[in-house]
Amino acid sequence: MKIPTTLKHKPIIVAEDYENIDGREAYESDTKGLSIGLAQWNDRGKVDISAKVWRHTGGKWSRQSEELPLHRVLDLALLICRTKLYFGDAYRFKKLYDPNNPLIERMGLQGDAMTVSVCTENEMIDEDIQMLDQYLKDNDELLSERLRSLSATLKRMGY
Repeated sequence: MKIPTTLKHKPIIVAEDYENIDGREAYESDTKGLSIGLAQWNDRGKVDISAKVWRHTGGKWSRQSEELPLHRVLDLALLICRTKLYFGDAYRFKKLYDPNNPLIERMGLQGDAMTVSVCTENEMIDEDIQMLDQYLKDNDELLSERLRSLSATLKRMGY
């Protein structure tokens, strides 16, 4: 399915037919494509670039499509990577985390840091963290394939 070019987000680089590779939803996903383009919230004279996840209900383009600035996409990738790394050793804790020290890491970004920690304010954290751990185990093949591709691309870019 072709990503529309008549809506407010103006695609420049696209990955169409994303529904064929959308993880466990492959070939049945409502996510039809990804794009990098002009953000839908652009003001006159100001250009913002964003990444967009294009969703389609089968009858029309969905309002549940998401648009994010590129730095936020990378921040989410960092959060996913750090989460996966954390769960590699989380078995050391009885609850998969230390209730007295929920901090995982502070990642330096732009003169400050993104604090990554277990959300102990979640009243169901003990159950929810078990579900996240199981999800990561069940989906390791899907996630690892993408992380390997990301790593190879970063290496080709010189990072």
